[in-house]
Amino acid sequence: MLKYGKHSKELYGAESSVTTNNRMELMAPIQALESLTRPSVVDMYTDSTYVRNGIMQWLPRWKSNGWQTSAKQPVKNADLWRRLDEAIKPHEVRWYWVKGHSGHPENERADQLAVKGSQEASGR
Repeated sequence: MLKYGKHSKELYGAESSVTTNNRMELMAPIQALESLTRPSVVDMYTDSTYVRNGIMQWLPRWKSNGWQTSAKQPVKNADLWRRLDEAIKPHEVRWYWVKGHSGHPENERADQLAVKGSQEASGR
């Protein structure tokens, strides 16, 4: 969900092929950032510790290690991490973690949109 002043826009979707929760959690900020039409200051809220830790802690190390983990293994979902890294570049993004399913209105709506995307992808 994108919000700017009184304006808001809801985004959701799904993959047509088999995917993982982590890949879909990465797609949310990617889609949000890629939908912006000009450089912006962005407050990005996520309930995904995978996304927040990845962007705040792991990404710089992965890039300097040639997209390998500290155990010298390929980074999982490197294609999406690279895409997110590119999507961030024109913006000033501040990352915030919120506890999922705790009554945060925008997080609850994001969960509803995720279910909607999943249901549409599975034909329900």
